[in-house]
Amino acid sequence: MTTQFSEKSIKAFHAHLYFKDEAGTEMAKQVAQQASELFEIKVGRFHQKPVGPHPLWSCQLSFSVETFAKIVPWLMFHRQSLDVFLHPVTGNDYVDHTQGVSWLGHSYPLNLAQFTPI
Repeated sequence: MTTQFSEKSIKAFHAHLYFKDEAGTEMAKQVAQQASELFEIKVGRFHQKPVGPHPLWSCQLSFSVETFAKIVPWLMFHRQSLDVFLHPVTGNDYVDHTQGVSWLGHSYPLNLAQFTPI
């Protein structure tokens, strides 16, 4: 049985701010703070090591489907030198981290070993 995913499967979105050092951490905190003042988002922890599939230090911004069209253009111009990994939240982590993903800035290979392909 093949599970079909489409835009109707999307429940929310995550934008992961990527950084590599203390200066990047401070920049990410600044961007996350500004974003949280402008949009309805949830700011996650600032990980100073690779966590889960993410190859760099990161912080997750979570937001609704309705907020997507507002925050993504803002991130395009206000992310400073941070790279951003953007993905849908469908309930299937493998699909979420491989299908329909977007990058602002540089892209990086993810460690997908923890996810089960469909």
